[in-house]
Amino acid sequence: MRRLMIAAALVSGLALAACSQATQDSAKATADQAAADAKAAADTAAAEAQQATGTMAADAEAAAADAKAAAKDAASEAKDAADKAKVAADKAAAEAKAAVHEATAPEKK
Repeated sequence: MRRLMIAAALVSGLALAACSQATQDSAKATADQAAADAKAAADTAAAEAQQATGTMAADAEAAAADAKAAAKDAASEAKDAADKAKVAADKAAAEAKAAVHEATAPEKK
């Protein structure tokens, strides 16, 4: 009976060892798959981030070009307004000078 108990203990120990090895192999395969999935997800996220960055950079460049064009237009309009104001001021000064001259000149007889 003692031999039967020893044999049963040995057989169950070997069965546990085999089961343990299969469990370890399964766990390693699962861990390897999880690592591969994580790497694929990280690669996808990196690619999407790079694409988004490129899109944002292109949008920023377009906005900068628009702002530069608007600034040039505003500067041109300001120069035109300044030129018109100078002409109007020169005309008003000439008219004022003529009016003062007319008002202070002796009458012609």
